[in-house]
Amino acid sequence: MKILEISDVHSRENENLNKYLNNNDIDLLIISGDITNFGPLDFVDTFIKKLLNHDCNVIAIPGNCDVEGVCNAIKDSGALCTHNNVVVYENLAIFGYGGSNPTPFDTPGEVEDDKIYEDISNLISENKKIYNDDNKIKILLTHAPPFNSKADLVENGDHVGSHAILDIIKNFNFDINLCGHIHEAKSIDKINGTIVANPGILENNGAILINIDENNEYSIEIISL
Repeated sequence: MKILEISDVHSRENENLNKYLNNNDIDLLIISGDITNFGPLDFVDTFIKKLLNHDCNVIAIPGNCDVEGVCNAIKDSGALCTHNNVVVYENLAIFGYGGSNPTPFDTPGEVEDDKIYEDISNLISENKKIYNDDNKIKILLTHAPPFNSKADLVENGDHVGSHAILDIIKNFNFDINLCGHIHEAKSIDKINGTIVANPGILENNGAILINIDENNEYSIEIISL
């Protein structure tokens, strides 16, 4: 199985993405938030339906720059929205949470860190059977990256990620954290055994490719579309 992760579309098409999907057999495309740039919601339908035409499944979460109603727009387009929800896809258990910890920009999808931690920990508790299934690769899908990682490093050297997501990674056993949000922080990192991957902004052709074999062994790499 091949999985492609992108993030931070910000209402901008990138034909390199469609070319890549044309030329590569991708089973699942994951969008880690900020599909729009404060709208319009119509873009969600247009963008995702083009992706679905490539015969891949699409799972998405909202970002901090997505306006209210984006989850419904994702669902209406034919994709799955996993915000504050769990999706089982073949041998994957994907625990999703969109939005971000507070920023200086007062964007619409900001959530206090205490609530992020409470919501995700409740989601895990409510889905213990899935979470405890050792045959599943457990993915934490978030828009915000964990604090103090390569994935949350901005240009001036500050770390601006979510303390809550860092604590979730430290306190729970996830194999992979797929995130986005910080455009310049395209990276693969590791925290307490959890691989943290940020593809960067789609406009710059960033993406993460995950290959999973029949033995549930997986590899993760940064690619350029």
